[in-house]
Amino acid sequence: MYKAIFFDAAGTLIHLPQSVGHHYAYVGERIGLRLDASALDHAFASSWKQMPARPAIDGPREDDDKDWWRELVNRVLDQVSPGLDELDRDAFFEGVYSHFAEPGVWELYPEVSEVLTALHGRFDLAVISNFDGRLRMIFEHLGVSKFFSHIFLSSELGADKPDPEIFRRALRLSGTRPNETLHVGDDTERDWKGASEAGLPIFQLTRPNNSLRDLLPVVGPAK
Repeated sequence: MYKAIFFDAAGTLIHLPQSVGHHYAYVGERIGLRLDASALDHAFASSWKQMPARPAIDGPREDDDKDWWRELVNRVLDQVSPGLDELDRDAFFEGVYSHFAEPGVWELYPEVSEVLTALHGRFDLAVISNFDGRLRMIFEHLGVSKFFSHIFLSSELGADKPDPEIFRRALRLSGTRPNETLHVGDDTERDWKGASEAGLPIFQLTRPNNSLRDLLPVVGPAK
């Protein structure tokens, strides 16, 4: 029934064992800033929700979306340390940006390698994510790049989930049709709604109620 499977990245394949606030505070400490991890967590969550949706554009977004992340981090700092000067803000952002591509920051969910091994060779596996080019380094560190024929990034495709256009562009590049491409993700809006509007069937990942192991009977046994 399916020829290809698209996977979301963060929340589906990889996760942060420590909170974003923990990492922000750690980076701040490295450059001499004392920031509260809990306050950073709250500020990040609210700032993430406030970031405006962007219409699709032709071609990749400028600077691999780095300016988008800079705006997000500045919104966080506006809440937790509004008096921080531009020099410290810039040093903090550059430190945070590079830190989240370092080995040991992200982890695979426990079943990911097992499931990808079972699916590899039977299906054309790809990732479709609102991440940027750092995701490729993260996958290299975690040893899963070999499983994917494509890593589709919103920064490179010029469209963000949940806009169905990102799925349409990924389908064109992968050479598969919507009805033969299953999308796997954990986000009700970005994954389930966006993929459904593009005509893809979806596997709703709702940890801890299910896991990627539950995907295997959906796609059928190996022949």
